[in-house]
Amino acid sequence: MLDVPSQIGYPALFALIFGESAGVPLPGETALLTAGVLAGAGRLSLPIVIAVAIAAAVAGDTLGYWLGRSGGRAVLRHRGPLEGFRAVALERGERFFDRHGAKTVFLARFVPGVRVVAAVLAGASAMPWPRFAVYNVSGAFVWAATVASLASLVGRAVAAELWIAALGAVVAGGLVTLLRTRRGPGGNSRHVAGLG
Repeated sequence: MLDVPSQIGYPALFALIFGESAGVPLPGETALLTAGVLAGAGRLSLPIVIAVAIAAAVAGDTLGYWLGRSGGRAVLRHRGPLEGFRAVALERGERFFDRHGAKTVFLARFVPGVRVVAAVLAGASAMPWPRFAVYNVSGAFVWAATVASLASLVGRAVAAELWIAALGAVVAGGLVTLLRTRRGPGGNSRHVAGLG
């Protein structure tokens, strides 16, 4: 995971978050967590990870909103791949939407499953575009910054543990080498010159 080059990491991050936000059940948040860990380990830039995630989330939600506005809930109900997943996500999303209204667009960013259908449901419910846009941008910003930053702390810890493990291996290897050079063929310690 730590060898993912940045030229692959950023586009993959954008594509996965964009797709998930537009209504396709993809691991967008998992991609963001991975990118955050990579940023913490020094393989990606945390500000760029956050910026890419925000842009992808806003763009994907915007597409999902307009799909919902033009096709309604039928966009999520059509037959095809992952039909069962979409049905469960739709049911859960509708309950969430009924409970929280427009705030669902913001809150859904932090709820797996609901995140996939929130924008489409907002469009299907004819939520006014300006209101949707405010919740969409603010939700994307808070979600991306929070998740990526927390994941980067994990990445730093992983990088530190790798360095500690590497240092421990070097020290252990050095001790083993030192002990082997001090022992004779029979396993007894050699006499050091001047010590009898």
